Amino acid sequence: MSLYDVAIIGSGPGGYVAAIRCAQLGMKTAIIEKYSTLGGTCLNVGCIPSKALLDSSHHYEDAIKHFEEHGIEISGEIKLNLEKMISRKQSVVDMTTKGIEFLMSKNKIDVFTGTGSFKDATHINVAKNDGTTETIEAKNTIIATGSKPSTLPFIKLDKERVITSTEALELKEVPKHMIVIGGGVIGLELGQVYKRLGAEVTVVEFMDRIIPGMDGALSKELMKVLKKQKIKFQLSHKVKSVERNGNEIIVKADNKKGEEITFTGDYCLVAVGRHAYTDGLNLEAAGVKLEERGRVAVNGQLQTNVSNIYAIGDVIKGAMLAHKAEEEGTLVAEVLAGQKPHIDYNLIPGVVYTWPEVAAVGQTEEQLKEAGIEYKAGSFPMRALGRSRASGDTDGFVKILADKKTDEVLGVHMIGARVADLIAEGVTAMEFRASAEDIARMSHAHPTYAEAVKEAALAATEDRALHV
Repeated sequence: MSLYDVAIIGSGPGGYVAAIRCAQLGMKTAIIEKYSTLGGTCLNVGCIPSKALLDSSHHYEDAIKHFEEHGIEISGEIKLNLEKMISRKQSVVDMTTKGIEFLMSKNKIDVFTGTGSFKDATHINVAKNDGTTETIEAKNTIIATGSKPSTLPFIKLDKERVITSTEALELKEVPKHMIVIGGGVIGLELGQVYKRLGAEVTVVEFMDRIIPGMDGALSKELMKVLKKQKIKFQLSHKVKSVERNGNEIIVKADNKKGEEITFTGDYCLVAVGRHAYTDGLNLEAAGVKLEERGRVAVNGQLQTNVSNIYAIGDVIKGAMLAHKAEEEGTLVAEVLAGQKPHIDYNLIPGVVYTWPEVAAVGQTEEQLKEAGIEYKAGSFPMRALGRSRASGDTDGFVKILADKKTDEVLGVHMIGARVADLIAEGVTAMEFRASAEDIARMSHAHPTYAEAVKEAALAATEDRALHV
């Protein structure tokens, strides 16, 4: 029986990063993955493939709608080859997962393919696909089994017409009318992909706004832009049934007046969030406790109630984000090595990869008001930037929230071109507890989208933005 310093169950961004960091720190490391490819949800059926389709569909839409205004004339019909688009997406996934295999080999991490389950607190059974079982011994174990798409109790997911994000990445045809249940990140990103490719898209959301966890101004602006793109929204609607009749999907929901509204389409994407995945781990054998919502309970060092077992990523509390899982994987590795790492969860950025992109870090205006914190707000519209006008990406803004007395930046919220990358400036500033004045006095290259960050900081300090 093999003995390891640490074994990681799950090879998503949290798991594989934890494995690499443990190996870097001199630990004999094993990683257990039940699927044939490494990388978990993010690399196989999440972040990476969805961004590949977002990018491809963006190119297609540009060719149809925007090339001519740039002086690019295409003779003949522009055709969509969905099969090739999906194939290209898969090649991106394959390249990325092979990269993880290389990193495991480079760092001398042993990879076990099979379903990992606890025999006891220090032994893990690996049930392989050929029916055999191998047992390994580990001084420490990190649970990194991630999450699965959630559904509603009355919805039967047939994975053909009533689908989750996983199936939405593999469709053989463009829907005529895709009904998206859920106005969060996943629903909006995949809804936009198929809208660009020619589908009619209707988003049905229980809350009174889309991306409800983000700042209200971002929600309002994104909905305005997506409506311009002809995506339809039905907010404050409580879905109560989803039925399939042949190739027809019938969704019934009650609006805020209690009236029943019926939506008919040929596909229904259920995007109502995700839930922690612990099936098959046999946690009872190790004595590991779960929280009331089915997540693994951990302390501040991400340690479970069993001292040598830790948990990270989507399987524990907090935002279900790949980069949050990576930070947690690194933290546990360094804790095991006797170091004293930390994570400031307030500084984990959130991003929506629609176009325009949406990104945020820190506190929203709603949170600051609820906490009774006095603050200043400075906003700057993307349309006032030379770079935005040059590229034709004029939607959106950057908003900076700063403490009224100290001027410390408390939140950065942005919507516009490339803000998924720009948000790192906000994270860096807040990590070093910068003031809005600090950002305002930094030189930003011209012409760039990043100038909007400087201008928003100027607006937050005595309303002195220069270009509006």
